[in-house]
Amino acid sequence: MMFYRFVVGSLRAIVRGPKLYYLWLLFLVALIAIGAIGYADQLKHGLVRTNMRDQVSWGFYIGNFTFMVGVAAAAVVLVIPAYIYNWKPIKEIVIIGELLAVCAIVTCLLFVMVDIGRPDRFWHIMPFIGNLHIPSSLLAWDSVVLNVYFVLNLTIVTHLLYRAFNKKPYSKRFATPLIILSIPAAVSIHTVTAFLYNGLASRPYWNSAILAPRFIASAFCSGPAIILILLQLLRRYAKLEIKNEALSKIAELMAYAMFVNLFLFGAEIFREYYSSTEHLVYTKYLFSGVDGHRSLVPYAWLSLFLSGGAFLLFLIPSTRRHPVGLNLGAFMIYGGVFIEKGIALVVPGFTPSTLGDIYEYVPSRVELMVTAGIYGIGALLFTLMVKVAVPIMGGHLTIDTGSKRATTAALETPQPVT
Repeated sequence: MMFYRFVVGSLRAIVRGPKLYYLWLLFLVALIAIGAIGYADQLKHGLVRTNMRDQVSWGFYIGNFTFMVGVAAAAVVLVIPAYIYNWKPIKEIVIIGELLAVCAIVTCLLFVMVDIGRPDRFWHIMPFIGNLHIPSSLLAWDSVVLNVYFVLNLTIVTHLLYRAFNKKPYSKRFATPLIILSIPAAVSIHTVTAFLYNGLASRPYWNSAILAPRFIASAFCSGPAIILILLQLLRRYAKLEIKNEALSKIAELMAYAMFVNLFLFGAEIFREYYSSTEHLVYTKYLFSGVDGHRSLVPYAWLSLFLSGGAFLLFLIPSTRRHPVGLNLGAFMIYGGVFIEKGIALVVPGFTPSTLGDIYEYVPSRVELMVTAGIYGIGALLFTLMVKVAVPIMGGHLTIDTGSKRATTAALETPQPVT
């Protein structure tokens, strides 16, 4: 009965809000509709509607998948200071990071599904449903760790919100082991994703032992960058109390992670250029072009400029505490890592091909439409979850406000958390 009231109260919170909330939902539904149109076209004609070909068989979908795995793993940046060190300013907002992780995993799975030429066979890679080839298949391992991490975060956040709805503290006996387990799980999802790349011996650009730590370091930059922007939006529009020291601490942790990311990148660049083997051609294609093919060169240097500039902004305490420096750095890190994990990672691994062909891949209109739809689904899911979580975190949606009238009043007149 109590869980039923929790569900009913959550549904009432979702369907009520100001005009801006409905306009935002309408925008997301429009994005999803655009994605559905693009995916229907792809289903009808096949993957030929994308610009992926034999020479470049992974493209925009897998690049976004890789990036969103990093966003999902970034919840651990909030979990460690919140629950391991019991730092209160972040502990009050860690739920937002866990909600983002849940939504990011959903988008990851959707990107995998649309990248499969036969989506009706997607169930084959689902744990306990499909026929997973463990331990030989890295894709099977990736599916397992992603789904385990998804269940962990969904269980944790549901428990925390349900207990808060009933005006009770969370059960440490139940939640703490799951929270501790989510830390290595967050590391594992990006580690196994990196293994999908560097396990391919025929692709020298990816076949590097430091690819996994680079993935993890960049994940601890890009995910928190999104969280920083979301927290400020929630503080302004949802009246959620978020201390400036929490934002500054997240930015500081991002600076350390970006330093590690840039250091590992520099080590890889030194190895490639100093050894100067035939495998250098892939890095040259990315940073200087090969035989006049330079389509990725501006993106490669832009990514490096954005990541390096954001590192300097967040390294200096005065700039990372200033709203302009904080937000500029967050957007720069997001852009830099998005390029690094997407087009600058996937395409150079295939270019030139094993036969020496250079195919200049760019996403097709269908790929852009489908990607917009998937991000629309993830954003819609996150919006609805936050619409429930914020009033519960603020104490405005509890078991005492079970009546329709009380719930409505609580949701329409939010008060800052004290």
